[in-house]
Amino acid sequence: MLRTLAAALLLANLLFFAWAQGWFGALPRASEREPERVAAQVRPESVTVLPAKAASAAVSAARAAAAVCLEAGPFIETGIAAAEAALAPAQLAEGRWARESVWPPPAWLVYTGSVADAASRRAREAELRKYKLAFETLDSPAALAPGLVLSRHATQAQAEAALAALAGQTIKGLRVVALPAPPPQLWLRVAHADGPTQARLRALPGAALAGGFRPCAARPPPG
Repeated sequence: MLRTLAAALLLANLLFFAWAQGWFGALPRASEREPERVAAQVRPESVTVLPAKAASAAVSAARAAAAVCLEAGPFIETGIAAAEAALAPAQLAEGRWARESVWPPPAWLVYTGSVADAASRRAREAELRKYKLAFETLDSPAALAPGLVLSRHATQAQAEAALAALAGQTIKGLRVVALPAPPPQLWLRVAHADGPTQARLRALPGAALAGGFRPCAARPPPG
């Protein structure tokens, strides 16, 4: 009985030794035991292992490509300092944001002239209604008020054309005038906000930042 058991153990050891030596075929490696992973690869030839420095540069380039322009505003001169102080929690590095001044477009008016007394004003309004012309009251600036405006235009040429179209109607005093330029609007702009910066900017309190940061609007260059 013992001889039989010993012989069986010896035979089992010999078989294991032969299997371990690969006499029955190559042993499967741990990385080859899941061939479905290899089969699932998509274009493995396109995968390139980069050195650490090159990999860091590639990550930085990808972040820069994903960056967007964000802005908050508009603000007036007396409120811009408080808005800039509200940026502190975003921990933006120096030079990452800028203050931008945007001048509103000019306005040109087809204007009746100043009508100081109430009786003259009523008479002028009646005259415009007779010609079925829409108008609005101009209460500022002081140099032009009180007066009546028939139309507003972005350019002097457009206003002059609108005035010429009224040439057949005998309305006295009509002329083209320019409204005084209003003060510029001020904006806080982050031209290149990556993902983490976007999250920090959008987490800032909107009440202190004219509603908070949003994508930059396209504006024509000044002048």
